[in-house]
Amino acid sequence: MPDLKMPEVPEKELAEQTPAPEAPAVEQPPRQEPWEAPAPAKKKPKAHSAAAKKKLFKRIIAIVLTLAILGGIVFGMWYVVFREDDSVGSIYAEPAYIGSIQSTVQGSGNANAKETTTVTIPANGVVEQLFVAGGDMVFAGQPLFSVFSQTAQDALQMAQEQMNSLNEKLGSLTLRAPFSGKLIEVTELSPGDHVSEGSTVAKLVDDTRLKLSLYFSYAYADQIKVGQAAEVSIPAVMYTTQEGVVEKINKVNYITPEGGVYFEVIIAFPNPGTLTAGMEASAALTDEFDMLMFPYEGAETQYYETRALMTKAGGPLVRSNLLNYANVKAGDVLLTMSAESLEEQLAAAQEKLAEAQANMEALNASAPIDGTVISCTISEGGEVKAGDAVITIQNNATMVVTIQVDDRNIGFVKLGDMIELSNYSGGSYLGIVTNIEMEGEVGQGMSTFPVTLEVDNMDGSLYAGAWLDYSFVTSRSDDCVLVPTTAVKSVADLEGNKQTVVFIQREERPEGAIDLDYAAMPGVPKPEENYWPVVVSTGISDAKQVEIISGVEAGDMVFINYTVEPENGGMGGGVYFG
Repeated sequence: MPDLKMPEVPEKELAEQTPAPEAPAVEQPPRQEPWEAPAPAKKKPKAHSAAAKKKLFKRIIAIVLTLAILGGIVFGMWYVVFREDDSVGSIYAEPAYIGSIQSTVQGSGNANAKETTTVTIPANGVVEQLFVAGGDMVFAGQPLFSVFSQTAQDALQMAQEQMNSLNEKLGSLTLRAPFSGKLIEVTELSPGDHVSEGSTVAKLVDDTRLKLSLYFSYAYADQIKVGQAAEVSIPAVMYTTQEGVVEKINKVNYITPEGGVYFEVIIAFPNPGTLTAGMEASAALTDEFDMLMFPYEGAETQYYETRALMTKAGGPLVRSNLLNYANVKAGDVLLTMSAESLEEQLAAAQEKLAEAQANMEALNASAPIDGTVISCTISEGGEVKAGDAVITIQNNATMVVTIQVDDRNIGFVKLGDMIELSNYSGGSYLGIVTNIEMEGEVGQGMSTFPVTLEVDNMDGSLYAGAWLDYSFVTSRSDDCVLVPTTAVKSVADLEGNKQTVVFIQREERPEGAIDLDYAAMPGVPKPEENYWPVVVSTGISDAKQVEIISGVEAGDMVFINYTVEPENGGMGGGVYFG
């Protein structure tokens, strides 16, 4: 049996494997009472074994590695976020090119039939017969319904009785003053003269007040209100009053020879008794900032009210109280005629009788136009009332579409223009501009103008109330110089003035180039890169391209942006937009 030898263990390892001797028992400190101060602790020498040293060494290595990782993270954040990098990448440029560009306006409008008529009931009654229903096609003159109305029959009977009464009536007609005032332009009449019905025998004016019709610029439209005080002056008699009042505002469009647009303001003021119509006068108003507002020009004074006194019947004159410049009171008798004037009243009664007969005929209604019955609200045996709209007929062979065009584009729309329309299902139509409203509807930040289009609908594919989208070209340029929209930059020159520029490539400084503070403008190329900021004039633009009117020629390489390449051959990369 061979001898078994134990492997030799180095003394150092043997020492490490040898269990450490048990520590001696620790002497317990003496019991301390709560009121006694604690005795100072005795420091014992620390015994560092080999295992403890190895464990401490590993901890130190772990701390160093942790600090190194944290340092790398901090450096990476600084490098990515806070490091100033003057390198913005490679220049990406494209040549200016010749092409076409257009600007379009889009929106929607509501379609309605061009011709629609509604049949109404002239008097209360009961439907005896009904010949049509909703959806029926009808032709002009075709019977629609028949209504019995006791009310209409009674009205006809009364008209006939009035005619009989007038034939028997003996009396006279009297013309009275409708209000207090002064008579002017009196017609000279003598008893026995024949006065015709509707003759103007005088004018009655209210000269206790006068008024002015003045025209103010639309720039004051929001500053002038009804009831606002006005200062009126009449230079010829050196008269001035602060008692003028704005009584009415008419938003008309008075065009001056200079091309201004003005609206009418009516100003009334008291007459002290020394003024009359036809005097040159003017007025001034004050805005909310106490600034005076003056009209385009002065005007002649007018009587506050003027009414022509006309006879309501004709006949021989019995008595006249008409005198020029005579003051009269409301109700005063001005003219008296004999009963012969009743002949005219008889004519009026005859008209009333004819109206009553027409109402009776309307109770047996017929279609006024060709079309489709789109609404019928009556039935046989049902009651109807005067004024009821019972049948609506619509001729939808031609439809009308009203669109709203804002004030930026209304100038591009003309009568007779053709505008493309389409519905939600892709159907296409062509509208012709037949009307353009001259007064816009003010909205938020802009005004819109209603524009009427007529659309041929012979196939009946359009229905009243349908929404149609529209689109039309407002402007177009062909064979023009174009650049991408991102090539046009807004910059400030060295004087701080805003300039619209395009950076073009040139070996030498081109005409129209300006100087910039490049230190304050990162993201744009510099002259040492052979790119120069040239001031340009722009025209039409859309989402992708801009028309260049001057400053850039076709073929010029224009700066678009910087292309940022990935560092160290890594993945990714991007575009830096200046």
